[in-house]
Amino acid sequence: MKSRTILVSLILMLGTAVATARPLSILQIRDSLHDVPVVYPESFETDVHKMQQNWYLQNYADIDREADSRASVTPTDEELIERLRAMPTVIEMPFNSVVRNNILMYTNRRKQLVENMLGMSLYYMPIFEQALDRYGLPLELKYLPVIESALNPEAVSRAGATGLWQFMLPTATGEGLEVSSLVDQRRDPYTSSDAAARYLKKLYDIFGDWSLVIASYNCGPGNVNKAIRRAGEGKKDFWQIYPYLPAETRGYVPAFIAANYVMNYYDKHNISPALAKKPIVTDTVHITRRVHFEQIRDVLGIPLEELQTLNPQYRTGLIPGDIRPYALVLPSLQVYAYLAHEDSIVNHNASRYGRRDVVEPAVTGSGSDSRGEYVEELVVRYHTVKKGQTLASIARQYGVTQASIRKANKIGKKVRRGQKLRINTYQKRYLPKPAPVENVEIPLQADTLQADTVAVAPSAVADTATVSTAAPTTAQNTRVMQALAGSQDVRNRPAADEKKKTAPATQSKPQTQVHKVRKGENLSKIASRYGVSVDVIRRANNLTDDRLQIGQKLKIPAKSDARPSKRRNRKK
Repeated sequence: MKSRTILVSLILMLGTAVATARPLSILQIRDSLHDVPVVYPESFETDVHKMQQNWYLQNYADIDREADSRASVTPTDEELIERLRAMPTVIEMPFNSVVRNNILMYTNRRKQLVENMLGMSLYYMPIFEQALDRYGLPLELKYLPVIESALNPEAVSRAGATGLWQFMLPTATGEGLEVSSLVDQRRDPYTSSDAAARYLKKLYDIFGDWSLVIASYNCGPGNVNKAIRRAGEGKKDFWQIYPYLPAETRGYVPAFIAANYVMNYYDKHNISPALAKKPIVTDTVHITRRVHFEQIRDVLGIPLEELQTLNPQYRTGLIPGDIRPYALVLPSLQVYAYLAHEDSIVNHNASRYGRRDVVEPAVTGSGSDSRGEYVEELVVRYHTVKKGQTLASIARQYGVTQASIRKANKIGKKVRRGQKLRINTYQKRYLPKPAPVENVEIPLQADTLQADTVAVAPSAVADTATVSTAAPTTAQNTRVMQALAGSQDVRNRPAADEKKKTAPATQSKPQTQVHKVRKGENLSKIASRYGVSVDVIRRANNLTDDRLQIGQKLKIPAKSDARPSKRRNRKK
């Protein structure tokens, strides 16, 4: 309906011109254009209060927060026309009612937004100018991000356009920008500005007119070409195809003109300039290791908000430098600090921010693998019933069934407050399989033979003298021992036995240990720790049940005392 209304107005104007034999030029159409239902860019809706919380504005820009309290100034059309004409621009800046409406929106209703943008421009405009100058583009294009994002690098439109230059995802990837779960270079002031300059240059190569370039930047070159075809042959001026463009694009070029005006003539409208509290000088270091903003903050003391403001492209604060080198912008003096402490930064809380390259899956249930198996252990817990608790709630708390609690305590379905319940729970423990022991043949050494044949007859010693000089085979060892047993002097046996009884032991007898019960321990855990059975600990400490007290001291018998010795039980 809006397009039809404008088209009818243009037809009436042209009809009047024909009737009076005074045809209207494109300049007259442009300057007398009326479009009452103006569609403003989304950037006009920016939340100025949230914008004022920006770390850069709070720390580096000095802005008068009383902008709304000052009276608004409404210039005449003649003053606006003269000021637009005086601007040294390559891109044409004409005046009409749509341009005036956009100027008044900035200077009257959105004064605080303008002041905030003036503060942000201290940091961003040099970046934009450098990118535009690199490709030989008009510097007034640096105000495109004013109407695109209100100079907010984290701005996201309803259509999904993101960043200072509001790139849609297909356009961004087409210009070589990286967009992933960790990195979104549409938010990077440097890389996105370079990509925007390249894209604007391509559009100018297509249309050769900056107003059409700006329009196509908003709605795409396809929609602009469609409007040109609908307008008729030979009409390739923005103001000629104006009625055939999308509603938002019709207001886009006037908004661009208004942005250039207000960023140059803000002082004419009682809008205070933004001053720099202190200069921010930055430098860039290329990161080749995986590092998080919080690691940098903890080691170097740089505020997290500053890191996020200077590097908005890292969506989660994680720089994946282990994949490929990434740029990190820091205050210039902090660059040297980073390079000097990079190892400390990367290693700080490395387990939290690192990633595992290889992970072995866990063995579930009571299964086993080639290295060991999972076994279930009984873990006895004791619970004192509190007010409001039921058997069902207690069972849920410990992850057991009500029947198991009733069975362990020999009770019915009801419990009473203060009642102490035994809770039998089970936990899985992984038992690695012992390494296989290879059958190793132990050679019969000379000293071994000498120790075992102290009471042997001289004839027997003479028969075995040659064996002790070498390491015989197992068969030879057997024959030697049999010869020794057969030739042993019966009269010398008592003396030999007496000598064995009185000889000191080669190893000291293992001592009984004392264990002090700690919080969370039970008999099963303690027995497993010392390699003995639960029954052995019970017998050693005269325990009638499995209840333990924190701090209780338990005797832990040595393993040799815990089970009968095979040597003592061997038949003689």
